[in-house]
Amino acid sequence: MQLLVNGQAHEVDAGAERTLLSVLRHEVGLTGTKYGCGEGNCGACTVLLDGEATRSCITPVASAAGREITTIEGVEGLADGDGLHPVQEAFARESAFQCAYCTPGFIVSTVALLERNPKPDRKQIRAALSGHICRCGTYPRILKAVETAAELMGGQTGDTA
Repeated sequence: MQLLVNGQAHEVDAGAERTLLSVLRHEVGLTGTKYGCGEGNCGACTVLLDGEATRSCITPVASAAGREITTIEGVEGLADGDGLHPVQEAFARESAFQCAYCTPGFIVSTVALLERNPKPDRKQIRAALSGHICRCGTYPRILKAVETAAELMGGQTGDTA
């Protein structure tokens, strides 16, 4: 089957029942998307599927064929100009990670959030990132990073409650 990953076509020989995560990591060679729980509960495996945050560990690869897949490796390509995407820049600026295992999923979900809502308030940010688990507990810095990313992208978050 053919997958369109980060703007490039990849021909993969994978059974339709395999997960998108497994194929991305083992057939396409993109290891930035992480395996966490394997049940879609932790968010480490989040990718964009046609622009929507999707848990790749529970997504059959066949359902992604012919659709646009963006992994953490492709997020820079979504930025205007060269360099980091504003969400990546904000996460670095706010030190929104410690071990960074969860960071790719949080970044990808934040990109999806800010594309559909450039000025989210804290309640909307929390809702968009619910289901993501950070074992290091950097949630306050993650929230600040999302707010900073919104500002960098030209929006400004609503409340800070």
